[in-house]
Amino acid sequence: MTAMRRLFAGGWLTAYAFLYIVFLYLPVIFLPIFSINTAPTPKFPLTGYTLKWYEDLPKTPALLDAAWNSLIVGVSASVLATLLGILAARSITRYRYPGRRTINGLIMAPLVLPEIILAISMLLVMLQLGLSLSLFTVVLGHVLICIPYSMTVLTAGFEGFDRSLEEASADLGESAFGTFRRVTLPMVAPAIISSLLVCFTISLDEFVIAFFLTGTETTLPIYIWGQLRFAAKLPGVLALGTLLLVASFVLMTVAEVLRRRAARRTQNEGGLYA
Repeated sequence: MTAMRRLFAGGWLTAYAFLYIVFLYLPVIFLPIFSINTAPTPKFPLTGYTLKWYEDLPKTPALLDAAWNSLIVGVSASVLATLLGILAARSITRYRYPGRRTINGLIMAPLVLPEIILAISMLLVMLQLGLSLSLFTVVLGHVLICIPYSMTVLTAGFEGFDRSLEEASADLGESAFGTFRRVTLPMVAPAIISSLLVCFTISLDEFVIAFFLTGTETTLPIYIWGQLRFAAKLPGVLALGTLLLVASFVLMTVAEVLRRRAARRTQNEGGLYA
């Protein structure tokens, strides 16, 4: 009877997981399907198959400019967020001081705060500081929302790191900075690369912050938003959205693989020197 109950419960859980995945990803699947439709409007049945919409993307100067702007913002935000994340993650995992938990909670707060509230607040701060809206202000906004993601990845990397390796380096006469550069950083390098990829993906797909903080230079999400006003531009938007979807999926997959590899590596090193 117990085995039957477990089998019954397992079957329901499997069905629930399947329905959940279908509900979550089915709308996304329609995007690449309609992007190869010959008809300019998304509808079933498909009238034919074509890659024309993809071939037209490189011929759009405004799109290329938006892609270049997104690349600049994404790289800048990911590098800055990861550098700040390294410092914060090391501080949280290595030292004990008053207010550590509170500081950690404040750093992670952008994960739960509404983005539109963050965007309006950032806009008011930028205007009060006398900064003109540009890609620089977008980078600052993206750093704010990327740091919590960077912290999540890097904290796991630093927590699994065996401190005895740093102690051994110090006993051999290496300075604190030299130990950090030659021992700590190589060990957490996969977590750092994972943080860069995650932050770049978040920045690449982010719309609300960029919408409030951008000036005349638009990013890809802002460009897509502007093109949705024209029905004739919809096929190109679907093609561009498909490329962004694939790029995001690949980057997040690589980041997760690196994160797991970093976790296994630190665990193995810890067991070796235990």
